[in-house]
Amino acid sequence: MKPVTKLRCAWPRDDPRMLEYHDREWGVPVRDDEQLFGKLVLDGFQAGLSWEIILRKRDAFLLAFDGFDPERMARYDARKRRRLLADAGIVRNRQKIDAAIANARAYLEMREAGPPFGEFLWGFVDGRSRRNAWKSTQQIPAKSEESERMSKALVDRGFRFVGPTICYAFMQAVGMVNDHLVSCFRYRELRQLDGEGRSERSPRRPATVPRMAPPSRRDRDRKTR
Repeated sequence: MKPVTKLRCAWPRDDPRMLEYHDREWGVPVRDDEQLFGKLVLDGFQAGLSWEIILRKRDAFLLAFDGFDPERMARYDARKRRRLLADAGIVRNRQKIDAAIANARAYLEMREAGPPFGEFLWGFVDGRSRRNAWKSTQQIPAKSEESERMSKALVDRGFRFVGPTICYAFMQAVGMVNDHLVSCFRYRELRQLDGEGRSERSPRRPATVPRMAPPSRRDRDRKTR
């Protein structure tokens, strides 16, 4: 008896890391403030690059940026910046590194003034996942009206590398929109997961969302051998 082949979106191809990310993380609703901040920082580093590159370097990013702890990142000084620029495990782009630090400070200012970061971001989709119904990858937009408004609001609050395209990729990743193709097995699973989601162009954060904890240095060294 042949095993049942799962139909997926095309973009993970046959890369094991991308397949795991597609099957377990992409599109799963995330509402925790600091997890959302960390994912937004990673999407900022993706600008001009493929997600495959960022995913491959994610453990190194987590280690280099203290698990994307905004309080620690906001205190980074010139010495820490030099260490980040010398870290071959991450994307060594000065503008993106400076933006990540600035974003940590902007995040802390928002946390002090309110509203909570997750509530603010999810407000652009009225607090509920938007369920699209794409039949082909070509139908999926690079940005949306909501991502344009999110981008402007974040820039107004001091965030950088948060253009409309970056914001839309972020919204896809954290489940604000379900952009799995309708033929993909995850499309149906996420519909069941987020029963309050609503349909758009066509017809609680789960325990399975991985925490963005930094790997130990020993684990990182093992991976590089």
